[in-house]
Amino acid sequence: MPDLPDPTESASAADRESVGGRPPGSPPETDAERRRRRAKFLRELAEARQLRDRVQPRRAKTARLRHAMRMRTFRW
Repeated sequence: MPDLPDPTESASAADRESVGGRPPGSPPETDAERRRRRAKFLRELAEARQLRDRVQPRRAKTARLRHAMRMRTFRW
């Protein structure tokens, strides 16, 4: 059985950075840093959606058809 990390231990600096956490006492995040983190998150989200569509083609097709129907019936 693989050794799993103890959930009661505090997160390392790399773990905090990966989820956007900042160590206490650090300067506030700049707009450029926030935009960079947001762009990375959106890229990973799109990649995850593409992967899901590849492994669940029937669900992806249904979602595409449902979206197309919503777009056709939408009125201004």
